[in-house]
Amino acid sequence: MKDDAPGGITPQLLLRAYASGVFPMAESAESETLFWVDPQRRGVLPLDGLHVSRRLARSFRGGDFEIATDRDFAGVVDACADRPETWINPAIRQLYLELHRLGHAHSVEIRVGGGLAGGLYGVALGAAFFGESMFSRARDTSKFALVALVARLNAGGFRLLDTQFLTDHLARLGAIEVSRLAYRRGLEAALARPADFRRLPAGTGRGELLALASPGGR
Repeated sequence: MKDDAPGGITPQLLLRAYASGVFPMAESAESETLFWVDPQRRGVLPLDGLHVSRRLARSFRGGDFEIATDRDFAGVVDACADRPETWINPAIRQLYLELHRLGHAHSVEIRVGGGLAGGLYGVALGAAFFGESMFSRARDTSKFALVALVARLNAGGFRLLDTQFLTDHLARLGAIEVSRLAYRRGLEAALARPADFRRLPAGTGRGELLALASPGGR
């Protein structure tokens, strides 16, 4: 379901919208208006259900890359928007930069040679994390970011990872689709619990990250 969003959306209004189960989008990068989205079917990635293939686990353990968090949030948003079709317009960009300054929006970055090679960003509220977008400039780098995110969410006591929609790519990684009612029940439970996005100790090894991200370890 889509409704025209009122003008003057603030970060506080945006957080209330997430808590109610809706989120904003724009028709294109050139659009000057936003609309609220409330899908009848919602994509979620169970935090005990991430699928990590043996090949991906090997690449994650041994790859020549660095994992960073919140080092270049604006750069991640801009990289996510750098595609032929995007819903990230200037108003969306500014709103999430403001949420980041308030401590609610975070990026997970995969860096190679000091530059951004992949990553994702989203919003943390209670024990829910709302994934907004991800990008990849080299093989598997968005997947590496997702592994690092799920590990961090599990370490921090999160209960819900919202992917908004279910894509084939996310389905292969373990995401599922739930009804609007089921999503809102899960959201309500997650919002009632505390969580800490920064609880994961700095310097946590990649083997431990894999164990946190993928039940049973690899």
